[in-house]
Amino acid sequence: MHKNAMPAAPEAQKVLVAGTTADYIQWIRHACPGQALFLTAPHIRKNAQEAPPDPSEELVRPLSDLPAIMSALAAHLEKYSQKLTGVACFDCESMVTAALIAENLRLVYPDVTAVQNCRNKLVSKQLWQARKILCPRVWPVHCAEDVIRLLADVTAGLVLKPAAGSGSELVFHCRNRAEAHKTWDTMAAGLEKRKQNPLFVLPHLILAEERICGPEYSCDFILTPDRLTLVRLARKIVPAGLPFGTAAGYAVPGVLPPGMSMASLTGQMEKAARTLGIHTGMCMVDFVVKDNQAYFIEMTPRPGGDCLPQLLMAAANLDIIKLALDVAADLPWHLDDIQFTPHMGIRIHAKKSGMLTAVDSRNLDSDPRVKQLHLIRKPGHIITMPPADYDSWLLGHMIINTEGWNFPETRAMLLARRLEIAIQS
Repeated sequence: MHKNAMPAAPEAQKVLVAGTTADYIQWIRHACPGQALFLTAPHIRKNAQEAPPDPSEELVRPLSDLPAIMSALAAHLEKYSQKLTGVACFDCESMVTAALIAENLRLVYPDVTAVQNCRNKLVSKQLWQARKILCPRVWPVHCAEDVIRLLADVTAGLVLKPAAGSGSELVFHCRNRAEAHKTWDTMAAGLEKRKQNPLFVLPHLILAEERICGPEYSCDFILTPDRLTLVRLARKIVPAGLPFGTAAGYAVPGVLPPGMSMASLTGQMEKAARTLGIHTGMCMVDFVVKDNQAYFIEMTPRPGGDCLPQLLMAAANLDIIKLALDVAADLPWHLDDIQFTPHMGIRIHAKKSGMLTAVDSRNLDSDPRVKQLHLIRKPGHIITMPPADYDSWLLGHMIINTEGWNFPETRAMLLARRLEIAIQS
């Protein structure tokens, strides 16, 4: 180097966040300024209400074109003198892309096989059953008559669901011949409408899963090569009256039945994750408890979504999204001082189809228990109810401090009803 030459500036270290939504981008930019490089789908950026990041922070590219992504990524990193230290993904439909990018760049992330094992609800349960990990029995079905034959072999009915998909979308409880035919027709029509959706692209589309009855839970954990660390446990609030499988909200801290061992549960979680091929990173798992044993429903290498990130911030000052980025970048993290104050996150769902005309929160504004009211829709929004649409009827969420309450679920749901929602049919 010439004695008067300036040393090259060090490369800025970034975690690549593959394919997330505009609200998460805004969250990450606020919580972890300068830590992320966002790979964003064009339709997400086009429809975003939030201001776009600086060009040095974001690449807008179709997530299905890996060669174009890799070429654009290389040019971006060189132009802005950046270096990737990890890959994070918060959306199921983008995980294969994240895995392929990580493989190309030799970064730590679950490989494509592990992601596909998680995404395919038939394969994941077959792998678990082979290792004697408790989960519902599951069968591929090709017509309503297949479903009817299986009903004779179960006691609490069947859950029909797509082999892939997300949340409660096109998930139904089926108990008899009439429900089998009606449900089959509804699912077939729904899947035909979604055939271009990458969430639903699998060779076999419909599964019949044994229904396991019991309290439902959601959990985040961090997996390292030598251990599993529990991050949070939430109990799902699943009242009658909503489409089957829909969570009305979550309660933290989740409390297991008295006869269950947390050590045994986390041991089974670790075995279940490694069986799917996951060996590092943050994961989410849904499970149902029956006879003091956990039956795993679904596991995926990302933290839980819905209103959970906001709920965890309110209840424990725990930023699960920032934590996920720190884990991806292999930065130090510790959870020893995390303490949860009882809170619930209640999701706000419309009661009917139509146009949202007004939301009146005056009956809630003076209640100190309401820590957050977050509305994602504005007047003029058009609502279509499930099963035609599982997105537009969700209007937002409410975070409620339930510390010291008896019957907290009932009281939280009653409090949420004070929100007045006007819909014009």
